[in-house]
Amino acid sequence: MRVVVSDANVLINLIHVDLLGLLGCLPGYEFVVPEQVVGEVTDPCQSMVLQAAISQGVLRIELMDDIEGLALFGELTQTMGRGEAACLSLAVRCGWFLASDERRVFRREALKRIGQDHLLNTPGLLLLAIRSGVLTIEAADEAKSRLESLRFRMTFHSFRELL
Repeated sequence: MRVVVSDANVLINLIHVDLLGLLGCLPGYEFVVPEQVVGEVTDPCQSMVLQAAISQGVLRIELMDDIEGLALFGELTQTMGRGEAACLSLAVRCGWFLASDERRVFRREALKRIGQDHLLNTPGLLLLAIRSGVLTIEAADEAKSRLESLRFRMTFHSFRELL
């Protein structure tokens, strides 16, 4: 079982396209969310969807309670937000995968600490869902179109190109 710690931007993207429940359908994956990330989802409707997903077991809240993890969290909060720092701290300490659409400082730090092979993003999760047979290419392309209308750009025209 691959454990993936998810940042708020991925969760919000999936909420925007009504696909947050998809995380509970990906075979071989378990998704966790740090309490700091739950606190970053402040839109009432989005928060309600997130809480429902947690209640249904789609996501599990993960607490950071070991000294080394907290020390790393403290270090990372000097250069990034609390949610991103919590996600990266958990991924580093537990050897987990990380789902985030962040760029710049966060991405550079994540690549340095956990490597490209442990990093996922929204398009990558949708691609995993297609490959697992739980999402069609057409549904993924529709989600892509909806996300692009909200200014989340992807560098390809269709998920069909990635298969």
